[in-house]
Amino acid sequence: MITATWTAERIEQLRNYVVSGLTCSQIAAEIGVTRNAVIGKIHRLGLAPGRPAAAPARSCPPRVRRPRFSSQRQALRLMYPGAPCAAEVDAAIPIDSSHRCSLIELAQGKCRWPVGDPDTADFTFCGNEAITGFSYCAGHARMAYRYPAKRRA
Repeated sequence: MITATWTAERIEQLRNYVVSGLTCSQIAAEIGVTRNAVIGKIHRLGLAPGRPAAAPARSCPPRVRRPRFSSQRQALRLMYPGAPCAAEVDAAIPIDSSHRCSLIELAQGKCRWPVGDPDTADFTFCGNEAITGFSYCAGHARMAYRYPAKRRA
């Protein structure tokens, strides 16, 4: 025979113990169930131990958060103050990757922008001179670190 863990009597005891301010561990010891069972039942019943039934409204409005940008994006903004935002940048703008190189030839200070399909034999990297502190040349850095687009509603 299976006995119900939460009888009407136990639920009433739980409510009384919560109102009196006992901890979940203390309630569990008094009722004879596990602490997790007490926590789950309190949650399902909508009881909040030690807190009023309705939480008071915030006294101050929430802070407005500014979007965070990486230091690289900030540096690009300083380098290219008139650069277009992400929505205006066209991926079709040609960037002359005249110093293409393989992964083995890729050295410090070279642009690491992948060119082509990695599954083919003619896959290379841009290889142009990278901007100091960046992994990409000026053209590819503008593509990689775009200004954020306007938020959608």
